[in-house]
Amino acid sequence: MIREKPMSDTNPAPLSGKLVVALEQAVAAPFCSSRLADAGARVIKVERKGAGDFARAYDTAANGESAYFTWLNRGKESVALDIKAADDREILLKILESADVFIQNLLPGALKKLGLDSASLREKFPRLVTCDITGYGEDGPMRNAKAYDLLVQCESGLASVTGTPDAPGRVGVSVCDIATGMTAHAGICEALVARDRTGTGSGVSVAMFDVMADWMAVPLLFHDYAGLPTPRTGLGHSVICPYGAFRCRGGDQVVISVQNSREWDRFCAQILGDPALATDPRFHDNSARINNKSALETLIATAFGAHDRAELLNLLDGAGIASAAVNDVAALSDHPQLDRSTIETPSGPISVAMPPIRRSNIETALGLSPAFDADGAAIRAEFGLRS
Repeated sequence: MIREKPMSDTNPAPLSGKLVVALEQAVAAPFCSSRLADAGARVIKVERKGAGDFARAYDTAANGESAYFTWLNRGKESVALDIKAADDREILLKILESADVFIQNLLPGALKKLGLDSASLREKFPRLVTCDITGYGEDGPMRNAKAYDLLVQCESGLASVTGTPDAPGRVGVSVCDIATGMTAHAGICEALVARDRTGTGSGVSVAMFDVMADWMAVPLLFHDYAGLPTPRTGLGHSVICPYGAFRCRGGDQVVISVQNSREWDRFCAQILGDPALATDPRFHDNSARINNKSALETLIATAFGAHDRAELLNLLDGAGIASAAVNDVAALSDHPQLDRSTIETPSGPISVAMPPIRRSNIETALGLSPAFDADGAAIRAEFGLRS
């Protein structure tokens, strides 16, 4: 069942009236600007003449449209410009005269020779907030390295703590890109707040590697200060037990997490059916359970195997034990907790998950995912230039 929540404009959104110019492609920067569009900003997406954003060609899964592009570019306008050409560069500058935010994720230094780097633009337009999104930052030995999501997952060490004991694994979504877009979004919003106070814009710079290094703080601290690696545990946990996935009758999996003595007592009595296990020397505290993990997990597997998944989840819920079904994407699509909305595309409407930020008394409709250069003529006319 699809739980559709139609969205309609009721009150001004937080960024209504703000103009964002995004010279962007792929995932990280479009993720950032899509969130600004969700908040009511007008986002003009500047695409390369000819092919446009290469994410348009990633796939045709969404009724003939790219799933990536549709998701990342809702609510934007598209104009195709060749910024190396003087006339088109002048168009971009004309638009930036009215802009509040400029976002770009080209290679470091690519805009400087054209006079479109962030420092030059802020000098020309002092109220402008600029955001540069890169793979490895503006300096350092890897500043010019390509930084696709999988590469950064590996370079940052994320892949080394992801997967099973047998092999590292990739997080199944573009987590480095998304995390970078989230961080850039936060930085831009902070800069807009500061500008409202000072009247002057500022620059925000976000590198994918830096974001993931921050997210890797706990494994890094374990390494630096305890001399301990962070093992790959699949759906388990390296320092908490029991915490992981177990099979029910029929083969479905359920994940559980027991994190304190009260939960452990209830788990032994109500789920394992043996209250004495709570004080068994092998299992009486978390450290003991970690040391005897194999024996404990054998007991849990036996107990869980006597129930089908629905029955087991009900038992766990009744005992106050944190649990979840290990679902696939088909189960997510039909999940009773999933709220959806609709994006219009050139090929028709697409149902998507609702944006995660919910605002009181504000419901902003998700805008159209634009065709390539769909707004080019109108934007050129608006800013006083001919097509």
